[in-house]
Amino acid sequence: MKKILAIVMVICMIFAMAACGSKDAEPAGGETEPADGGQDAEVISADDIPDEMTSTDNKFEIAFVTDVGQLKDKSFNQGTFDGVKLYAAANGLSYKYYQPANEDQATDDDRYDAMKAAVDNGAKVIVCAGFMQGNALAKAAAEFPDVKFVFIDGWAFDGLNNIAGIAFKEEQPGFLAGYATVKEGYTKLGFCGGGGGTNPACCRYGYGFVQGASAAAAEMGVTVDMNYSWLYGASFSASPELQTLANGWYEAGTEAIFACGGSMFASVAAAASANDGAVIGVDVDQSFESDTVITSAMKGLSDSVVWALTKAYDGSWDEIGGAATSLGAAENAVGLPTETWSLTGWTVEEYEAMLQDIVSGKIVIDDVYENLASTDSLNLNIVE
Repeated sequence: MKKILAIVMVICMIFAMAACGSKDAEPAGGETEPADGGQDAEVISADDIPDEMTSTDNKFEIAFVTDVGQLKDKSFNQGTFDGVKLYAAANGLSYKYYQPANEDQATDDDRYDAMKAAVDNGAKVIVCAGFMQGNALAKAAAEFPDVKFVFIDGWAFDGLNNIAGIAFKEEQPGFLAGYATVKEGYTKLGFCGGGGGTNPACCRYGYGFVQGASAAAAEMGVTVDMNYSWLYGASFSASPELQTLANGWYEAGTEAIFACGGSMFASVAAAASANDGAVIGVDVDQSFESDTVITSAMKGLSDSVVWALTKAYDGSWDEIGGAATSLGAAENAVGLPTETWSLTGWTVEEYEAMLQDIVSGKIVIDDVYENLASTDSLNLNIVE
């Protein structure tokens, strides 16, 4: 699956070639235009592509149904939607996002209604973000068999070949982030997780983080204290309560917190800024959002969406439809942002060597996050 990054490079090349071609050429998917009246043909960054657009027939071919939290959360939702925008813009296809009603209190019916609205508006492919979409997606996919569904952080469903479940080995970037943080000299860490402890992706991130911190602590002969909490993260949103929790941790000596849960990052980063603390970002490179970020545990959200949408249109959907795909280091789908991290205690060469050890199986990271309940084998003092 190393095709993922290659496909994204092709997308960028398409933009570059478009810059050299005629601006009067009609897009392949019918005439569409951004809501701001026009899109620069040289665009290769998702940030430069409008979130909303208009279409001449008021139909939108590619849809995105958000997870809980904000669309522009600088994390999971935004990273996934970036892939939708990049693929659609490069191929002249219309796109639209849908946020289920009732925000963090959204029900399965709310999510289904968003998917049905997308179908009613002409969607041929619907990208759904977040494991909570499962029940609604199964209903919608059965009702609309001619529509393809890309389920990010999802799984496969028996008999529904129009669903492609795409998940990630989050324990791997979590491990790398935990290891890097301790190698940087931090021994008093925190983890604030989203989903209330029921989100598999966040659970894998957190369990990987403590394993990485433990491995570095063992190498360095130090003991690491770890505050570990799912409080105030059920909605993946920023909140005064979460900021107060993080602020209390920093005041009590915590040096770096892994902010693992969409918009929760804003509350943790605010607390870190007020206390000279450090933050580890999640899902995407969050160093651009705060100078408190020392690194980010990333997964290729945008790249994987582009990859899946390509298969939806190039005739190779059968390779992923009806199946569960799990992407990790071996597929170049997870890692740390070496170009922007502020780490000085661990070199890029050492990081790349560890990444290859994960790929080869020399380093094995446990993904059964329920095992965190037994910490006897970890060089950590975990306080939940």
